[in-house]
Amino acid sequence: MNIVLGVGGGIAAYKACHVLRALREAGHAVRVVPTASALAFVGTATWEALSGQPVATDVFTRVDEVEHVMIGQRADLVLIAPATADLLARLRAGRADDLLTATVLATRAPVALAPAMHTEMWANAATADNVAVLRARGLHVMEPVSGRLTGADSGPGRLPEPEDIVAFALAAAAAPAGAPEARGASGAAGFGSGAADEERPAAAPAGLPDLRGQRYLISAGGTREPLDPVRFLGNRSSGKQGAQLARAAAQAGAAVDLVAANIDVAVLADLPPGVRVRAVETTAQLQTACAELAPGADAVIMAAAVADYRPAHTAEHKMKKDGDAGLTLELAQNPDVLRGLVAQRAAEGWGAALVGFAAETGSPGRPALELAEEKLLRKGCDLLVFNDVSAGRAFGSEDNEVAILAVRDGRAHVAARAHGSKAQVSHAVIGAVAALPRR
Repeated sequence: MNIVLGVGGGIAAYKACHVLRALREAGHAVRVVPTASALAFVGTATWEALSGQPVATDVFTRVDEVEHVMIGQRADLVLIAPATADLLARLRAGRADDLLTATVLATRAPVALAPAMHTEMWANAATADNVAVLRARGLHVMEPVSGRLTGADSGPGRLPEPEDIVAFALAAAAAPAGAPEARGASGAAGFGSGAADEERPAAAPAGLPDLRGQRYLISAGGTREPLDPVRFLGNRSSGKQGAQLARAAAQAGAAVDLVAANIDVAVLADLPPGVRVRAVETTAQLQTACAELAPGADAVIMAAAVADYRPAHTAEHKMKKDGDAGLTLELAQNPDVLRGLVAQRAAEGWGAALVGFAAETGSPGRPALELAEEKLLRKGCDLLVFNDVSAGRAFGSEDNEVAILAVRDGRAHVAARAHGSKAQVSHAVIGAVAALPRR
């Protein structure tokens, strides 16, 4: 795609460099159009070096090419990050007094905005009114997150992380015309207009279903089974995909419980407010937490990598080497947590959708996808998200590629595929779960 990356004049402008790099690495051509104030934070040389394209801020540069119109006409997507309070006000007024506002006014492509400003500015009635009007016109406005702002202040208004901005923008570009917050060819409103729009609760970001009023239970990370007080049997799961699923569900408006098995603190610290985290270590602890929380959920997504086996005996003290002798371990099989939830749902009659994850490497003569299809039928869940982890793929990576499997006429089949950042994959999974018929 040909993407215009607009940059407003805020301290968060440095994050747009990471947004630009992610878009370029995904194969998109990106033209950066900063405001004059934005260049006080990140200079022209940086934008031109990262994008490989010229940078201008005013409508008089390259007048012979009529760039203030042509840039918008040629764009497949316009993304502005950060969108400051001043820029939102100018866009709402339909101003065209610099290259960026003129580009937005001239384009018929989807426009995505990632606001960033101080909490008081975001909460101001003028900003709220500007955002409501822009959304009513069909522009996609992302919700800022809560966190550290300029100086010692903290609160709502922080620019979301670059990978979330990219996922939001690409979802906006893919949104069908006429969908909520989707910008049609004429720029017509997706929500309608008038004061009624201003009274609506915040809707889900473009590309995500509206999950307000629902509760999602998500497990993530990798369980660990202790051998002794200092050693354990574990796996290579980082928990990043499960954390991104929790983020996406929360962004869509759901109340989220995240059962976190040995996830790095930095990953958990980046979760949006309102995601309730219950830390567990072993498979037994994860099973107990999920069995307790699942009955009240609308959907249960089991993204955690659960150990199939545990030591039959755990040493009370650290095991010592015994000369040159090796060590033989006796292992006991862990319970199948997902199958247990399927059985619990049938016995107790609650209606949550149940979604499993399968990380497969394949085996001699058995493709990984075939093994995943068999697992879906064996587990009895509603969907199975399969990824091929041969040669260490997916674990710890920022990207993922999955096939979402479902059952039709008693046979497993690939219902959808998704690839890209783990944030993008999470959006696809949450969409597939939300599309399941209610039980």
